[in-house]
Amino acid sequence: MSDVAPPRAPLRSRADVAALYTAHGHVVLRRARQILNDEAEAQDVLQELFVSLIHSPEQFAGHSSATTFLYGATTNSCLNRLRDGKNRQRLLAGQPRTEGVDARSERLAQLRQILARLPQELSQVVVYAYLDEMTHEEIADQLGCSRRHVGNLLERATDLWQREERGR
Repeated sequence: MSDVAPPRAPLRSRADVAALYTAHGHVVLRRARQILNDEAEAQDVLQELFVSLIHSPEQFAGHSSATTFLYGATTNSCLNRLRDGKNRQRLLAGQPRTEGVDARSERLAQLRQILARLPQELSQVVVYAYLDEMTHEEIADQLGCSRRHVGNLLERATDLWQREERGR
């Protein structure tokens, strides 16, 4: 038996979920806003994520830190929303709901267009690498894979995007 305790105990009650929300809800909301660029959608992601934890607390078994779990779960939820038909149409039309356009918001709009068309695993890697500016090692830790696999996924995402651009 190991002396090392898990980074966080599994969720066992609504009170555990409430404590997690109090401690990390703002992180989930900020992450969702960053990816979706839509306050209402970000609020929905926040609510749905914690409601799902109330109904299925076993999702977070305490094998990683709460922040790592919530970061990944929020990213996945946001990527799923980007694939939603009505959001995809709005995003592909290039109509972010915020005022003012600068280089960063243009880059984010382009990134959202790419994400809406990539498979889930590739979308995650693209978000972590280009939006979060994480290293390959950090991405590998987040996804539970090797750095080599991260490099391969990024290369595949780039190839798919370039092929699509040439086809236009």
